Parts: sequence; structure tokens; C-alpha cells
Amino acid sequence: MSQARRCCCCAQSDEDDEEMSHIVDTISQTSTRHANLPRKDYESLDYDVCYSKPYLDMTEARNTWSSRHLELFRWIVTFSIGICTGLVAVFIDYFVRLLSKLKFGTVEDSILQCSQDGCLVISLLIIVAIDAAFVFIASSLVAIEPIAGGSGIPEIKCYLNGIKVPHVVRLKTLISKAVGVLFSVAGGLFVGKEGPMIHSGAIVGAGIPQFQSITFRKLNFNFPYFRTDRDKRDFVSGGAAAGVAAAFGSPIGGVLFSLEEGSSFWNQALTWRTFFCAMSATFCLNFMLSGLVHNKWGALDQPGLINFGIFTCPESNTDSTCNLWTAYDLLLFIVMGLGGGLLGALFNFINSHLTVYRYRHVNARPRYVRVLESVLIAVVTTSIAFVAAMTLGECKDIKGPAIINGSNAEIGESVRTYFCENGTYNDMATLFFNSQETAIKQLFHQQGTFSLPSLAIFFVFFFFLSCWTYGAMVPSGLFVPCLLCGAAYGRFIGNVLNEYVGYRNIYSGSFALMGSAAFLGGVVRMTISLTVILIESTNEISYGLPIMVVLMVAKWSGDLFNKGLYDIHVHLKGVPHLEWEASKKVEKLRVHEIMETNLTYLYPHTRVRSVISILRTTMHHAYPIITDNTRNEDRDSRMVDSALETQNTQFKKEHTLTRAKEQLQRRESQMSIDLQRMRSSSTRIPNDRHAADEFQTSQSWSQGAYFSSEIRHRNSSIQNEESDRPRAASMEEEHRNHPVDIMSDLSNDSQTDSRDIEDDYRPLTFHGVILRSHLVALLKKGVCYAENSPSSSQRTIRYEELTEDYPRYPDIHDIDLSHINRNMIMDLTQYMNPCPYTVSPETPVSKVFNLFRTMGLRHLEVVNSSGEILGIVTRHNLTEEFLDEKLKVHERNQEEMSESDVIIS
Repeated sequence: MSQARRCCCCAQSDEDDEEMSHIVDTISQTSTRHANLPRKDYESLDYDVCYSKPYLDMTEARNTWSSRHLELFRWIVTFSIGICTGLVAVFIDYFVRLLSKLKFGTVEDSILQCSQDGCLVISLLIIVAIDAAFVFIASSLVAIEPIAGGSGIPEIKCYLNGIKVPHVVRLKTLISKAVGVLFSVAGGLFVGKEGPMIHSGAIVGAGIPQFQSITFRKLNFNFPYFRTDRDKRDFVSGGAAAGVAAAFGSPIGGVLFSLEEGSSFWNQALTWRTFFCAMSATFCLNFMLSGLVHNKWGALDQPGLINFGIFTCPESNTDSTCNLWTAYDLLLFIVMGLGGGLLGALFNFINSHLTVYRYRHVNARPRYVRVLESVLIAVVTTSIAFVAAMTLGECKDIKGPAIINGSNAEIGESVRTYFCENGTYNDMATLFFNSQETAIKQLFHQQGTFSLPSLAIFFVFFFFLSCWTYGAMVPSGLFVPCLLCGAAYGRFIGNVLNEYVGYRNIYSGSFALMGSAAFLGGVVRMTISLTVILIESTNEISYGLPIMVVLMVAKWSGDLFNKGLYDIHVHLKGVPHLEWEASKKVEKLRVHEIMETNLTYLYPHTRVRSVISILRTTMHHAYPIITDNTRNEDRDSRMVDSALETQNTQFKKEHTLTRAKEQLQRRESQMSIDLQRMRSSSTRIPNDRHAADEFQTSQSWSQGAYFSSEIRHRNSSIQNEESDRPRAASMEEEHRNHPVDIMSDLSNDSQTDSRDIEDDYRPLTFHGVILRSHLVALLKKGVCYAENSPSSSQRTIRYEELTEDYPRYPDIHDIDLSHINRNMIMDLTQYMNPCPYTVSPETPVSKVFNLFRTMGLRHLEVVNSSGEILGIVTRHNLTEEFLDEKLKVHERNQEEMSESDVIIS
């Protein structure tokens, strides 16, 4: 296994001609369930501000007009994000309507003609060909940019959690997503356009504040103020909220969605800007739809993209016996919430196994195989819908107008008469051959138009086909399909109560709405934001209480079996996502037990060749700036001239954890475990191989996370334990033959290791950290000075020059270094961050977890009371799998200590 080597470069030494070497190994953390899944590395974002001298000079010298009005620019950019997100939503909705109208118009003419001529097979072939062609286009766009597949919500959650997902906020991703979702929805797949709208809004939020484009390089404005991960994260939060507002017409729900599902860091200023962004998107969307769809420019009272209509009792039951819901209904809604949670858990279980199968057998193949899979799904979905409507649907009489979308609309405009005689309509075709939004309104507001067999068959088909579709290589949302599937479930329950239980005074639309909330809540496990979204979409505040109750029950019941679908996909992709808080069980651990002790560091004044060597042989994001501190204890011992000072010095030595002490403790802990296993194995029969198996097999980590390059080099603590196991197995065999000899050898090895560790892990005084991107920028600009010159002669550069390449900094291997003398020295003190977040080695891991996640850190230094750096904590050290491994080591150590105390007593 790999071990990161320490930097031994020094400005005053001529021995740093040796190039640093670093063995790069990928952490392969696979569980027995998900073994052989493809793995990918993810980098962390850094939301912490680097308070270097150039940054402080920039803040103090902000005397330009643009810098003085930076907050005004921030609000203008926020408004622009909302407007652009609304325009993207209008583009998606307009062309989805257009393509769907063309498809259904062509199919309807063919079905009406072939119903008389007996050529329905031709109609089936026509609709299959249209859907297959549309889905082929959508899947081909995703093949160009694979991250555009799916809803994009899991990726945005990871980004706002502090993880840099490759290509997630690229312009090419936006084009593939926005155009692809047109054809995937119009192609008859059981997907929605709402999730891609949220992802599109996040991309707009990430792109506009940069005032530049990598795709269109001529689009570059000299505005460097928002080019940091911290500012970008805030604008992405606003863009995601604007996407929700545009998709559902719910600005408040958008803000709550961004807060509940996304950002790990939040403040009041961000709340106001996010709400303003969502409000701007809603205004832009409603204004454009008022003219393009309703032909009433400026009539902002028209409904938005998602509108569930007006919930009122039917005209035939306007007496006091009809209520939207009652206290008795609330008890039934709770039961429906329980059922929705169980159905959602089943949906997640099936989809997770399908996704694992795709990762193993489909994604590993060429991309055209995934395109063909998407086309196959479209062909199967269209064929099942056509055959089910033709053979399983029931023909019912058309009775008159119904209230849909808040206006009196003829039933003939919203129901389908396919495969039925004149004067009747097909209830199954009405659900399958309408847009999903229209089908939801049918289930919410049409009274007595759907039979129980039709609802049951539609629910089963839609459930499994939508489960199969989510995860295919097409842009696909999940909200509306779950709402439609849940509406069928709720309407079925309402009809059963009405026809077989005798529960007459009910409003079936309420049961359909609660079924939608129950099933969607059981799949995604959202509560607060989803409640507000549904209330704003129904325009009925009286549904607030039952929706909240149903969502909570659905979440509780679903959580008994698995996580929400977005969280499951985050886990399957191996993203090191940090939850809201650490598990209670890790409160036993201290940060010195989980930190990485093998450090790669730099000195304040370092030769250019050493910096180049370190950058080329490591991939860390930041490097500690240190000075040696080997003479502190000698100086303290010479200063002792009284008993009090002796006691103080002794206390310092005993209670100050050093790098060498921590490393010795880890070695002794592992050695004690090995010895205990040898003792226990010596008492067994010779043929007992259980002990050897313990050394050769280790518990797999439950979630195979993919970590960033910097994380991969800071994994030696667990890797050392794993690499020692084969050695321990051989030691066990030798111990059976020569128990006394092996014990003495271990004792001698321990003494030798102690002396080596004291030399290798000498005390290092911590002064700050310097970012890798800044080091590359300094080398690119030739910032250094000659050895016989003072450091003040070194060239200085501004903060804007340090960050001019954000967000894609050049690699050390891609820049031209021929112009720089590698024997020269770099003064790093001006460009380091002298005040990063640090913790003491005895800090509880739960406290470190909260600090790391809340502040959006990428690295956290562990410094003892003497100012010496002991190690570094990264996202990898705080993942659930890593902490579980460390907790096992901690518990074994506690057992060893308890046994030792018993022996001594």
C-alpha cells in the first residue's frame, strides 16, 4: 500500500537535488454487495477564504467603482440567474408541448383511421418509431456529456455538500440536459422535466457570475470578484432554488429545497438572495407563458408549468355532506402515508439493484450500448401503453364537462376515445396518451371516470417502467412520474373506500393528492420543501396539515428499509457525501485517531526545484508551511532552574501529543493486536485456520467511496493496518514453532522502530498552508529570488493574477518552466494562509465533523499546544466507512487496556 513521503527540502541545503517520489494508489473500497463497481475519484471544493497577503491587499485597496459596488453587482447577478433560469424553463416547456402535440396529433389521426380499417399495427409502429427516434436523440446528447443523464439532483446535492463533481456545471452539460429532456419527455418515457430544470438552474447559477466561458473563449470580461468556490456555491444554491421555482411555480419551496437538500452552509444573506433569485425565475416564467401559451402578455395570474387545478366538490355534491377532507380522512391519510413509504422503499430497492446491474454490465461497455438500452426502454414502454390501452382499458360514457385546471373544459379535450365506440372514452388511454401533467389533473378532478382494474393495471405498469427508466442514459426527472404513480394509488384507495367500504362522503381528488404526496415522499424522503411545493402547486392552503402528516409518515416508514433514492444514487456513485451530522457512536473517537500523520510539507523559503518536484509527485490541494522544532525540548531542559518549572516542563512533555508519539501509539496498538491473536491461536488445535483467516480477510467498507487525489495520498493509517495483516499471518505461523523467539524479536523491533520514528516524525512548527493552485500560479509567473539576494527582491503578484485561471487551474505538467532557474528560492510566506482552521488533537470527532461540514472545509490541520502540526484531516477521514474502521481499532485498543488492567490487578 502507498505511503506519502515527507518533504525534506530546505532553502539552505544543497541536498534537495533529489526528486520527491510519491507512490499513487487508489483506495479500493468495495463492499461485498457492490463489488466490481466502477470507481471514480472526486475532489473537494474549498469554501474557506485564503487570507494571504495578496487577498488582504485586494480587500484594502478596493477603490474602483466596481469593487465599491460589489454587493450591488451580487444582487444584479442573482437577478440575472433567476431570469435566465426562467428562460431555460420556458424553452424546455414550450418545445415539450410542441413535440408532444405533433406526436399525439399524428398518432391520433392514425388510430382513428386504422380503427375502422383494421390496421392498428401500423399505428403502433408509427408511435414506436416516433418515440424511439426522440429517445435516440436524447440519449445521444447524453452520450456526448454523460453527466447530463438522470435528474441531476444527486450531483447538485454533492456539489453543494462540498464535492467537485466533474462537468456538473459545464455549458455543454446545460445544452445536453435542456435539449435532451425535450426528446426524452416527448419520446413517451415515464420521466419528468422538473429535475433537469433544477440542474439547469444550478448550471446557470455557476456560469453567469464567472463572466467568462471556456467553451466560447471570446466571452471573457475582466471581473475577477466572484471566482471562488465560496461565491460559486452561493450562486449555485440560488440557481437550484430558481429551477424549483420555475418547475413548480414555487419560489418559497425552491428556497426550502436548496436549504433542506443542498447547501451545507447557510446564512441569512444567502436566504434573501436565494429567495430573490427564485422570485425572479417565477416572474420570468409566468410572463413568458402568459404570451406564448395563453396569448395574454402580462397576465401573470395564469397558471405556471405545474398546476394541479382547483380542488372543489363536484357540482352534484355542493351540500354540506361534501368536504375536501375531514378528521376521519386524516386517519386514512396516515395509513396511505405508511403504504406510500413502503411502496417508495420498494421502488428504491428495485431501482438500486437495476443501477448496480447497469454499472457492472452496461456502463462498462461502449456508449452505444447504453443508447440502445434507452431506445429499448422507449420501445417497450410505448408498446405496453398501446397494447394496455387497446386491450385492458374500459370504455365509458362521456357525461359532460368537468373542472380541469380551474376552468370548464370539455371532457373530449382531455380524455381519449381510442379503441372505443362513439360517445364513449377509454379510461386507460386517457392516462397513457396524455402528458403526465394532464393525467395527474384527470386523477385529481375527474369524478368516477376510472375503474379499479384500470387504476391497478396503470399503477403496476407505471411503477415498474418508471423504475426501469430512472438511471438510463437520458435526462430524466422523478417528481412528476412519482406524483402520477401516487395519484393512481390514492385514487384507487378512494374508489375502494367508496365502492366496497361504503365511505361515501369523500372527495376522491383529496385521496389522489395524498397518494401523490405519500409515494413521492416515500421515494425521495423530502418533507419541508415538498410540503410547500405541493401546497403552492395546489393553491389550497387547507391541505397543509394532511400533506405534512402524510410526508412525515412516508419518510419514517421508508427510512426503516433504505434511504431516499437520491441518497442511494449518491452512494452507488461512490461520492464521499457528508451527512448533516456524525453518528453518535463516533463520539468515542478523538481527532488524533483519525488524522493523516504522513505529511507532505514545505518550508517558508524553498528552492524552486523542490516545489516543482513536490507538485509533480503529489496531488494534494494544499501543503503545510512548517519549520523544524527539534531543539525545543533541549532548550526547555536548560531553562529549568526551579521545582515549579520542572513540574511545568514535565506536564508539557506528558500532555503534549507529538507526531512521533502518535505514530508510536498506532504501531504499539497494532502490535498488541497481533500479539493477542498469536496468544489465542497458540491455544487452539494445529488445524484451526480461523486466526489466519482473520489476518487475510478484512471487513469491506459498506460504501465504496471515490475520493479526490489529495485524499488518496492521505490514507496511510488504514493502509498500514491492512498491509501489516499478511506479515502478522506469517508471524503467527512462526510463533507456533518458536513463541519465545518471536516475542523477543517483536520487542527488539519495537525499540528500533521507536528510534526511527523519533527521527522521521520530528516536531514541526506550523505556520500556515499554501494552495496548490497558488504554487502553480507562482511558478507560471516566475515568482522567486536568487540565493544571494534578499527575499524582498522577489516579484509580487496581485490576487487577481493568482485566481485568473479559476476554475480550471493549469496542471504542473502543462506549464512551461524553461524560463525559471530551478536553483532559485521562493518566498512562500506572502502567499500562504496564516490562519486556517485548526483543532487540537483531543478534539472529539463529532465536533470536527460539524466544523468541517458546516464551514465547507477541504482540509483541517491538527496542531498541538506547542504549535506543532501533527496531521491533517480531509473529507476522506470523516466518511462513514473510514470512521467505522477507526472505531473498530479504538474498541480493540480499549479491550486490550481492560485486559491489561485485569492482569495487573
